[in-house]
Amino acid sequence: MPPSSTGSSKKRSPPAKSAASETPSSSPACPFLKTLDQFDFAFQPSVDRALVLDLAALAFLAQKENVLLLGPPGVGKTHLAVALAICACQQGTSVYFTGLDAMIRALAAADRVGKLDAKLRSYTTKSQLLVLDEVGYQPLSRAEANYLFHVVSARYERSSLIWTSNKSVTEWPEVFGDRALATAILDRLLHHCHVLAIQGHSYRLRDRALAALASPPPRPN
Repeated sequence: MPPSSTGSSKKRSPPAKSAASETPSSSPACPFLKTLDQFDFAFQPSVDRALVLDLAALAFLAQKENVLLLGPPGVGKTHLAVALAICACQQGTSVYFTGLDAMIRALAAADRVGKLDAKLRSYTTKSQLLVLDEVGYQPLSRAEANYLFHVVSARYERSSLIWTSNKSVTEWPEVFGDRALATAILDRLLHHCHVLAIQGHSYRLRDRALAALASPPPRPN
């Protein structure tokens, strides 16, 4: 199932977090720098701490396995992805961190000028770990989903992916715009995969609530 030769892509708004790195790096261009020590496991008790610490030992990279982080916005998916990417960098692993939207736009732009194959290699062969952040925040056209399939297929059993998504697996056919493509992507992604489903409250909403409580009450007129 090769990628589209036309690369036609609707205009897409910039992602909320700037998470793209144009080259693999031992210090990936993450949207922020967070470590596992900074993750509040007490606030998110649904997170399997033992599994997270096991993943931080990076055996999944040697086994060419994937990590899937699922949950609603604000629960710490990107924090964990960043922390694991930093662990990998500290061990000398080449890492490419990008938002899905940024990757799709880059591939579509390369496709339009006949440089798709070269650009695909940025995501398929030039890093030992590819982190795809914010999968599912915007639906993909069939052509865009085909780019994603090509990346996942090329890395299958060759190198690892960390993937964050606010959508459950059952919602992916709707996100990817094609049930057959969604099934093919899922089959390769989940075959050798550690899944962390986070069911909890938003850190951002918690921080806003704490800030509001800390603010002095308005003075009466």
